[in-house]
Amino acid sequence: MELRVKPPRNEVMEATVKTYPITARESQSILQALRTGVVPKVGLRHLHVGRSREIVEMVKDIDRVAGGGASLRFIIGEYGSGKTFFLSLVRQIAIDHGLVVTSADLTPSRRVHGTNGEARSLMQELTKNLATRLKPEGGALASIIERFLAAALGEERLATSSDDQAIQKRLGPLEELVSGFDFAAAVVRYARAYRNGDEGCKSAALRWLRAEYVNGADARSALSMRNIIDDSVVYDHLKVLARFVKLAGYDGLLVVLDEMVNLHKLINSQARNANYEQLLHIVNDVLQGAAADIGFVMGGTPEFLEDARRGLYSYPALASRLAENRFAHQQIVDLSGPVIRLQNLAPEDLLALLGNIRHVFTSGGLARHAVPDEALIAFLEHCSRKIGDAYFRTPRNTVTAFVGMLSLLEQNPGTGWRDVIGMVDVVPDKSDGRATSEAVQQYDPGSANSPDDELASFRL
Repeated sequence: MELRVKPPRNEVMEATVKTYPITARESQSILQALRTGVVPKVGLRHLHVGRSREIVEMVKDIDRVAGGGASLRFIIGEYGSGKTFFLSLVRQIAIDHGLVVTSADLTPSRRVHGTNGEARSLMQELTKNLATRLKPEGGALASIIERFLAAALGEERLATSSDDQAIQKRLGPLEELVSGFDFAAAVVRYARAYRNGDEGCKSAALRWLRAEYVNGADARSALSMRNIIDDSVVYDHLKVLARFVKLAGYDGLLVVLDEMVNLHKLINSQARNANYEQLLHIVNDVLQGAAADIGFVMGGTPEFLEDARRGLYSYPALASRLAENRFAHQQIVDLSGPVIRLQNLAPEDLLALLGNIRHVFTSGGLARHAVPDEALIAFLEHCSRKIGDAYFRTPRNTVTAFVGMLSLLEQNPGTGWRDVIGMVDVVPDKSDGRATSEAVQQYDPGSANSPDDELASFRL
């Protein structure tokens, strides 16, 4: 099968040339991640192609949050279509725009709603992954608090003053929110411990803010606080956290949740519907203007959205609020709604992506192993013959195979790229998450005996 690329070949390849440098450390990190089929945490700007319209919409959302509003998007795409890469890119853009960003993957033990600590576990992960421009890898909670205290008191007064009135006054807007009083109390205790050099009390306050206390007795003995962050108040505390980072001088909070398909895989219909009810609460808050300074970006598969029995569309209230423009189709796309479907990369986009990967590979001190433009075209033609148009619709396996080919050429200097291409085995991406689904079923005790919309057993 012949690969058809619309733009002239030289224009496509010129578009892949990067004018900014890339370090050997970045190159190694990117290639190591791509080789295993995961999204690298650094250097995304070296790889980005396509998705320009979607990125423009996400920048509008980030500006809306920075302006005091709220936003919500569901990013929908097939396995291997680039959802995680897109979410990571949005995360980096938000950090560059002055927002605090936090992210987490949903798992059987981390959900937006739970009764056995699942939602609290999600809050733990989100507070652990708080990231800012100075701490892009996460772990920024303490630095955010200290920036707030410095803004409230000034550096010198923070170290000497014993009066908490300035801090209490600055935290006043939080007490208007649900659970805001407890949050403010924990920040005040952190400030006192900071002044007194009490590392134990500082650690206890951070533990409370990170939702690490399982029962109130431990929090009471450590901080003299009765309430803790449990499953019932996680969303309220996210809204309080968004207001707090605004008081600390940041532009707002962006919450990125990936692997939302794990809610679709819940066997217990009551647990699944409870999570959808919580999502409905978030959707209503954002669309009705009840939330401020916070944005949500959630990634999932088409089944998670469209399945009429177990997906979001199985919940009528969510189905009506997330309904897409009926006039839109593949050629005419409406990206203004809460659902953004990632459009397939064009073959030209994938060609540009391979050129970017080649740039990353050769910038790591391996320029002598570079392959010519002709090799990129030949490699895509090989992938097209092997798996059809899946090579650009779900490009993860194509990218992984290409990095493997470059590594093979590096390890065998005397081998030509024409000899290697025919040896590269490319298969369609068959990730369907069955293992995770089984784990969810095992995690829900008694799920087989609970009322559900699935057939539990059959005997003839």
